[in-house]
Amino acid sequence: MSAVNSFDSLDTLSVAGSDYQVFRIDAVEGYETLPFSLKVLLENLLRTEDGANVTADQIRALGSWDPAAEPDTEIQFTPARVVMQDFTGVPCIVDLATMREAVAALGGDPNKINPLAPAELVIDHSVIADLFGTADALERNVEIEYERNGERYQFLRWGQTAFDDFKVVPPGTGIVHQVNIEHLAKVTYTREVGGVLRAYPDTCVGTDSHTTMVNGLGVLGWGVGGIEAEAAMLGQPVSMLIPKVVGFKLTGSIPTGVTATDVVLTITEMLRKHGVVGKFVEFYGAGVAAVPLANRATIGNMSPEFGSTAAMFPIDDVTLDYLRLTGRSEAQVALVEAYSKLQSLWHDPSVEPRFSEYLELDLSTVVPSIAGPKRPQDRIELSVAKSAFEAALPAYATTASTPVPVTVGGEQFTLDNGAVTIAAITSCTNTSNPSVMLAAGLLARNAAQKGLKAKPWVKTTLAPGSKVVTDYYEKAGLTDDLEALGFYTVGYGCTTCIGNSGPLADEISTAINEHDLAVTAVLSGNRNFEGRINPDVKMNYLASPPLVIAYALAGSMNFDFEADALGTDRDGNDVYLRDIWPDAAEVQATIDSSIDTGMFDHQYASVFEGDERWRSLPTPDGATFEWDSESTYVRKPPYFDGMTLETTPVSDIAGARVLAKLGDSVTTDHISPAGSIKADSPAGQYLTEHGVDRKDFNSYGSRRGNHEVMIRGTFANIRLKNQLLDNVEGGFTRDFTQPDAPQAFIYDASERYQAAGVPLVIFAGKEYGSGSSRDWAAKGTSLLGVKAVIAESFERIHRSNLIGMGVIPLQFPAGETADSLGLDGTEEVSISGITALNEGTTPRTVRVTASPSAHSAAGKAVVEFDAVVRIDTPGEADYYRNGGILQYVLRSLV
Repeated sequence: MSAVNSFDSLDTLSVAGSDYQVFRIDAVEGYETLPFSLKVLLENLLRTEDGANVTADQIRALGSWDPAAEPDTEIQFTPARVVMQDFTGVPCIVDLATMREAVAALGGDPNKINPLAPAELVIDHSVIADLFGTADALERNVEIEYERNGERYQFLRWGQTAFDDFKVVPPGTGIVHQVNIEHLAKVTYTREVGGVLRAYPDTCVGTDSHTTMVNGLGVLGWGVGGIEAEAAMLGQPVSMLIPKVVGFKLTGSIPTGVTATDVVLTITEMLRKHGVVGKFVEFYGAGVAAVPLANRATIGNMSPEFGSTAAMFPIDDVTLDYLRLTGRSEAQVALVEAYSKLQSLWHDPSVEPRFSEYLELDLSTVVPSIAGPKRPQDRIELSVAKSAFEAALPAYATTASTPVPVTVGGEQFTLDNGAVTIAAITSCTNTSNPSVMLAAGLLARNAAQKGLKAKPWVKTTLAPGSKVVTDYYEKAGLTDDLEALGFYTVGYGCTTCIGNSGPLADEISTAINEHDLAVTAVLSGNRNFEGRINPDVKMNYLASPPLVIAYALAGSMNFDFEADALGTDRDGNDVYLRDIWPDAAEVQATIDSSIDTGMFDHQYASVFEGDERWRSLPTPDGATFEWDSESTYVRKPPYFDGMTLETTPVSDIAGARVLAKLGDSVTTDHISPAGSIKADSPAGQYLTEHGVDRKDFNSYGSRRGNHEVMIRGTFANIRLKNQLLDNVEGGFTRDFTQPDAPQAFIYDASERYQAAGVPLVIFAGKEYGSGSSRDWAAKGTSLLGVKAVIAESFERIHRSNLIGMGVIPLQFPAGETADSLGLDGTEEVSISGITALNEGTTPRTVRVTASPSAHSAAGKAVVEFDAVVRIDTPGEADYYRNGGILQYVLRSLV
């Protein structure tokens, strides 16, 4: 029971012979017209009310929520569970293992460090598409995955046995978000509390920004950094302000030839333009009932691309049908229906909730689209894709056309700018959606029947988000057609979308790099940031799965699907995209005839057990982990070294130097890349020194359990542009500890600054830290010795992660930038007023003084300004005072 029940909301719900304790939201005035997502938060507060962290005043404030007001009421949200993927999950378990030792060192019980909220980790980020286009590609890629990642997997298996309430879905099963909607999500959660069975809304936070996919099921959840996820696992609520909620009305229906992917790219563009960072988006209106669950999930998945915290759909019959299809028990479906109706969480189009802002999309106006070449919100209508590519090309290529002859495997062809070198059906966004996956299969069948082939320079990969996709492709008889075009399954995981596209053929890679070609990738993913997909590929485009295949057939972005033929059929007739595009009725008929509940039952029956490879991994046991001092994958991090039970007062920053001056839209990919490790980079040098062969470097993402690699990889993206240097890309800076401040690796410069006791700051532009919720972007920043980041604006997760690692996020005054203030990064920077936090209050602004240094131009003036402190909640202030969220949790547990 919650310790306090000010609203007398406790009741009993009886469903199918079971009684459940529930906290009724109709006990709170104003509940009727709250948006769906805020009703879920209202129940959460009623259930966790304790009079201290969660108060009756907060509950009343939520009931009487004013949609027009600026968010200013802090609440504590306690998610039902935590979901993780292995890139971000491994550091979580490393940190928990380290905390066990730290608790013991401080005189506490190491077994206290255990997930208090159920946590599930899906290993989906590690498989790389090394092999493709052959029948044994899947088997070989999995084999290589185990060879590369055996150490990490042993560690995760240890965690599965050492920690209570922590489960691991082994490699080769699927993508976390797809597994979440198909199996893990309950929609209505049940748990025994104090001997009583309690029912409440399923909610979650996840260590991946696309956790929002589950919003399509009516489950409130979003991506948090690994740092916040650890705190949530350890029972810490997520501190947040009651957000603005944007009502998004869907009307009309999707026209023939248009896919769910086209819809989501249109919504992404609309919402980015509108501005929804930090807000909830909620879909409402009569049109919602016509949106299939798979399309809802596709839209929810892209929430981080529009910038919103969540993108919610309500619960209705469509939700129940999906739960039945995916093998949830009838008892669970009955509970979801009864609970949702009792709590007014059931979709009622006749009640229009109050929203902060309103948008509307008539689905019948959507047209086929792609997005690129570097951001998901840059939508391009397919009809003008060729001219848009031509317009974008000069920014990426030195000349408009550079045809280069290449021979691969005895086949000769010409490679030019715009060549599609990667065509990947990948990513939970679309592989969870049978309408686009079966459209791709049918398009492949039609193309194969006409004798069309993918171009020989295209790396064609198919990476389903769950094994159910393979089952329904088999049943529909489409597997052979996909393989005929080169689309063999390469793995069940994120692959290309997370940067695990694997290498291009050596001959192709050499031609690209020797002639500086601007080649392209087309993927059905959600992220296409620079440097993310493949180091050889400069321009990346998002497209629906059938369009991915179409581009593999075309072989170039310099292609007009209306006017240009994809090839000729066996009789020599030109074949156009319209000739092979599948009919919408046929796609639906194929869905109806080839997908059944038995597939989900079969594939998820033993989902946590794994195959022979997983089960035969030698696994250590014991409450604390035995660190291997030789490991280059899993090492004990230094966060708690020298930590005491008492906090150290926070101090102002004096005499800091600028480590990097960065522009707009610097993503967490720029700050902490997940992809390949270059041999001549500090991380590559470290691995070489530790006896790792270049072929075994693996990726930054897979080495996240080793802080030594990750510090060296911070700001190491090959496309990073540090404005302290002219026309230089990559992880470099000017090292002001040296005479004449020469160019140096950021890591090397940081080492010298830290040895000299010089604090560091970062200057940045708008939307700093957008992209994936990458905890290492904050951990690496902190370990490099950065004390403050001063930006024009921050993306939500990265801002809170910086605080979680003891780095203060500050904003330039409204309308001002580093450039408008005359800052060039050569200054010495001091920041005063931070010490006000020691008094228990958070200052609204602090004073920044940037003084010319010996490296500044002659006559440069002192610049002073008031920077806005972006510590937004009292909880965040507590974390910062403790030196970080993990230290705060550790002290509170001991």
